Amino acid sequence: MRLLLDTHVLLWWLDDDRRLPGAWRATIGDPRHDVWVSTISIAEIVIKSSLGKLESPPDVIGAVSGSQLDTMPFQVEHAAGLAHLPWHHRDPFDRMLIAQARVEQLTIVTGERHFGRYDVSLLPPD
Repeated sequence: MRLLLDTHVLLWWLDDDRRLPGAWRATIGDPRHDVWVSTISIAEIVIKSSLGKLESPPDVIGAVSGSQLDTMPFQVEHAAGLAHLPWHHRDPFDRMLIAQARVEQLTIVTGERHFGRYDVSLLPPD
């Protein structure tokens, strides 16, 4: 399975947060799966942390680099995928993650319900 972690799921994983469902924890930690973190999520964390809107590890980049998670840069093809994405909601970070997952054919791990309105694969929480 090829997974893309939504930003909040990444933070839960890094913090070993109890809000991370056990099934997700097992799937993310299973070495048979490719687990990706988008550079978009890193940017979202850094931006929102600098504005005081989000608490994150002091060195989130180091935390991701020190984990078994792979990072995926946001490419031109991902940006082009935004052109055909319906406007079900307006969060630019979420929209970029959805476009990236669609282009790369990844399953998104998220607790955000509005992701289900898009043509994208989602990992169920159980």
